[in-house]
Amino acid sequence: MKILVVDDHTLFREGLVYVFDKLEDDTTVLEASSYENAVSLLNEDPDIDLVLLDLCMPDKDGFSLLSYCRKHFPLVTAVVLSASKQQSDLNRALEGGASGFIPKDSSSKEMLNALRLIMLGEIYVPASIVKDSVQDQDTSESLTPRQYEVVEMMMKGLSNKKIALEMGIAEATIKMHITAIFKRLGVSNRTEAAIAAQKLGAFK
Repeated sequence: MKILVVDDHTLFREGLVYVFDKLEDDTTVLEASSYENAVSLLNEDPDIDLVLLDLCMPDKDGFSLLSYCRKHFPLVTAVVLSASKQQSDLNRALEGGASGFIPKDSSSKEMLNALRLIMLGEIYVPASIVKDSVQDQDTSESLTPRQYEVVEMMMKGLSNKKIALEMGIAEATIKMHITAIFKRLGVSNRTEAAIAAQKLGAFK
C-alpha cells in the first residue's frame, strides 16, 4: 500500500510514518506539506492508494484537495485527518467524497482501526463528533427540513444507501441524520420515527 500524507506540520507527518508501519507489512508513505506539493505527487505517482489530508494548509485548504482527488483520481481513497471537531466540516468532507474523517487527537490504535475499516470499503465517522452534535440539539423543536426529507424517504421503505443516492450525499451523513432524528423525537426505530414525525404535522 502507498499512502500520501498531506499536512504542513513536519513532526506530525513523521509521527504518522511510524504509525503506518503497523498497518501493513509493505506500506510506503509519501509526504506533502501543501496542496501544490500533493497535486505534484499525485500526478507523478499513479500507485498512490490512499490520501490522508489535513483541512488547514498554507495555500489551498483540504477541501480543495479533496475535490481535486475526486475529480482526477476517483479510484484513490481520500480521508480527512483533522483537528476540527465541527459537524459542518465532517458533513462537508463526507459529501465531498471522503471515505472517512479521523480526528487528529485519535490514538494510534484508533487511527489504525479507522483506516482498516476504510480499506475494507467502510466509511469511518468519529462517534465523538456525532455524539456531541446530537447532544447539542433541542429535542423539543421540530425536525429540520433536511431531517423531514430523510424521514419521508424512510417512510417509503428506502434503505440508507438509497436515501443517500436520492439526496446526493454520503451514506454516513444519512446515518448521522437518522441518529439525530431518533434522538430529537425520542424514538428508537424507523417506525416510531415515522409516527412521531406525523404527529408533528409534517405529513398529512
